[in-house]
Amino acid sequence: MGLKGCYRAIPRKWKTPKIIIPCFVIELIFEVAALALYGIAQPDLYRTRLWKEGSDHGWNSNPNEIIYAYANYRPIKTPLPWSQFVTDFNVIISVLSIFILLCKGIMYICHIFHPLISAFIHAALVALFAVSIHAQAASDMLDPDHPQPGAPWYITKSCGAPVRPSLRGYCQQAKASFAVTVLLCALFLAYLILSVYSLIPSRSSRSSRKSSITDSEVESAHQRPWEMAQVPPTPGTTGGLKSPMTPRTTAFNTLSGKMGGGAKGKGRGKGKEKAAEPLMRGPDGKLPLRHHISMGDETYQGTGEAVKN
Repeated sequence: MGLKGCYRAIPRKWKTPKIIIPCFVIELIFEVAALALYGIAQPDLYRTRLWKEGSDHGWNSNPNEIIYAYANYRPIKTPLPWSQFVTDFNVIISVLSIFILLCKGIMYICHIFHPLISAFIHAALVALFAVSIHAQAASDMLDPDHPQPGAPWYITKSCGAPVRPSLRGYCQQAKASFAVTVLLCALFLAYLILSVYSLIPSRSSRSSRKSSITDSEVESAHQRPWEMAQVPPTPGTTGGLKSPMTPRTTAFNTLSGKMGGGAKGKGRGKGKEKAAEPLMRGPDGKLPLRHHISMGDETYQGTGEAVKN
């Protein structure tokens, strides 16, 4: 099977087309919520405050250790859940996912949102949101005395007491951001599963494809002898039926035969036969022309004097 055959073998129809539009609606709701939550947290509305709140309760490291390390020229790496990278990365992927959703809607309306294209797109989106989940739920082992081996406290603990009341709203926003990220990753994973499922050919599609391949092979087998058949020889050529005879050719052959026969008869008769009548010159002094191929031995009877040879 060549490249063209492989391209034709790729399914272009969804096995569950009624699910696509509801998935688009759910995705739009989640992505707008994610963009709002990530945008509110940008650049550092509550990240450092939650970090400090966790250190006050001994749940994670203290953000002041970063300042002490910089002051002493000691290299240090900010824990991933408290870094600026997570906030910026979440904003970028939320904007990108909304743009991709608009493109998917246009492609679906134009009937070019095929399962293969969907599989590539949603595989990339699953990878991006999986990175975001990993970054938000990463551990904090900066302080050996207060290690945080799992996810941050605002994910694993309640936002109630002993958390300060002024930070409970921020804690709930951080929880909601993580929850929306997980839901979007799960939705994109469902897209990917549906795409792969639609790419698997069904039994009926396999049988129809086999029948179409058989029909094309039979048709090509019938056409092959016609393509290689020899053209019959042209009449009048070597191996042909006979020489082509047209009225003009017949007339000229008759005329030349009679003229040749007259010359031979004159030589054999040695002057016994009557000499040919002299040709007549026209008024302009030129010799007359014979009529078209339909004439016999008639000549143009012009008015003028005869010229004797």
